[in-house]
Amino acid sequence: MTYLQFHLVFILPPLILLALASRGHLRRLGSRALLALPGVILLALVYTTPWDSELIRRGVWSYGPERVVGTIGLIPIEEYMFFILQPLLTGFWFYRLAPPVSEDVPPATAGFRWGGTAVYGALTLLGVWLLGRQEGTYLGMILAWAAPVLAAQWALGAGRIAAAPRAYLLGIGMPTLYLWVADAIAIHLGIWRISEAHTLGIKFGSLPLEEATFFLATNVMVVQGLTLFLYPFRKPAAQPSPVASAQ
Repeated sequence: MTYLQFHLVFILPPLILLALASRGHLRRLGSRALLALPGVILLALVYTTPWDSELIRRGVWSYGPERVVGTIGLIPIEEYMFFILQPLLTGFWFYRLAPPVSEDVPPATAGFRWGGTAVYGALTLLGVWLLGRQEGTYLGMILAWAAPVLAAQWALGAGRIAAAPRAYLLGIGMPTLYLWVADAIAIHLGIWRISEAHTLGIKFGSLPLEEATFFLATNVMVVQGLTLFLYPFRKPAAQPSPVASAQ
C-alpha cells in the first residue's frame, strides 16, 4: 500500500462522511466555524512543515520512495496532504459536539487555568531534556514542539474547555483512537518507518509511544485551536466604580 492509498482508504472516506453529516452543525455554529478550519490548517502547515522536515533529516521517520508520489523538499506530498486532512477530520468531528457559540461562559478558576498551563510547561521541559538523549529524540521533538503551543492555548481557552468538557474530551479522544489504529496499520504495512534508535522502544502492538503521543498532541492542538477561533478570548467587562454607580 502506498501513502496515497492510505489516504484513500483510511482518511478520505470518514472525512467525507463527517463533512456531509456536519452541515447542520456548521450552520448552528455560524460563519466563524467555516473560517476556523482554514485558520487552523494554515497554522498547522506553517508550524509543522519545518519540524517534520527536521524529523526526516535526522532519520527519525522515513519512507520508501516507491510509497510516495513525490516530495517537496524532504517531505512527501502525501504528508502535506495529511497536514490538511487531519485537522479537517478532527475538526468536523468536533463541530458535531461543540456547544453553540455564546459569550455567557464563566471564566475558569485560576487553579484550572494555570495548573493546566504548568503541566504543559513541565512537558516542554521534559521534551528539552529528552532531546539530549538519542533514544529520546522523537518524543523530545514532539513535546518541545507541541507543549508550548498547548500551554498558550490552554491559558487562553481554559474557560471554554471547562464549560464543555464532554465536547473537548470526545472531540480529541475519538479521532485520536482512530488515527492510532490507522497509523499502526500503516507502520505494519511499511508505508513509513519509525527509527528504533531515536525512540524509547515502548510500543502498543505496532504503534510506538511517540506516534501515539504525536496524534494525541496534534488533535489537542486542533481542538484547542478551533475552540479559540470559535470562542475567542475576551477580557471581562470592566465593573463600574462605586463613584460612577452612585452618580
